[in-house]
Amino acid sequence: MCGVCGCGEGEARLDGRALAQARIPGEHGGHGHHHHAHGQGHGRRALVEIEQDILSKNDADAATNRARFGERGILALNLVSSPGAGKTTLLTATIETLKGSLPVAVIEGDQETANDADRIRAAGARAVQINTGRGCHLDAHTVGHAFDSLAPEIGTVLFIENVGNLVCPAAFDLGEDHKVAILSVAEGEDKPLKYPDMFAAAELMVLNKIDLLPYVEFDPDRAIEYARRVNPQIAVIRLSARTGEGMPAWLDWIRQASERALRARTASVA
Repeated sequence: MCGVCGCGEGEARLDGRALAQARIPGEHGGHGHHHHAHGQGHGRRALVEIEQDILSKNDADAATNRARFGERGILALNLVSSPGAGKTTLLTATIETLKGSLPVAVIEGDQETANDADRIRAAGARAVQINTGRGCHLDAHTVGHAFDSLAPEIGTVLFIENVGNLVCPAAFDLGEDHKVAILSVAEGEDKPLKYPDMFAAAELMVLNKIDLLPYVEFDPDRAIEYARRVNPQIAVIRLSARTGEGMPAWLDWIRQASERALRARTASVA
């Protein structure tokens, strides 16, 4: 949890501009970690109280984001994975296929560089880069600022590519409709058991890089069985963003979820 994980405080940058987000627990303002309590005699109880305060504030910001997304019929997908699982490659392939049929926007999260946001823009989607510095996850407050910057149109599919990490992003609601956990076959098939909170929080697991199966020791059926041990309801799509195998199922899932978001907006307006 972020009370003890060493996240950077107040380091977030939005498209290279400093975004002040540190706050004292109990004060009005953005998300912050207030790590100075650690190691200064406050003890575990103080750390737990700080973590609870951080998550409570984040949940309030997430509820605000969720309402704003809903008002515009926006489908918000929080993509989470280990580093190198192929989130950005999957995103660029998805954007190239969807552009012209669905509006797409991306909030890109990384500790440093704008490399992935540049790749997203080159694929044809609007993108905002959040750099978290030493922070290991995105939070709802910063995502809200990025959403303001994007100002996406009604019916947009908003992809939020989280920082590569299977721990803290599980605890931080961003206001998304769905968490999508991406597991590549180049990783261990027991990742769902090692990081159960993430796979329990996800509604969909994308088993990515299946074109590598002939070259790695990875049992996809076992990985799926492990994921369903921690989350019996998790849906699974097997695909390769590189070859396109399985991509139609992923695109259909997005389109159906987007249609639900638009119908919910129509019903709310009515």
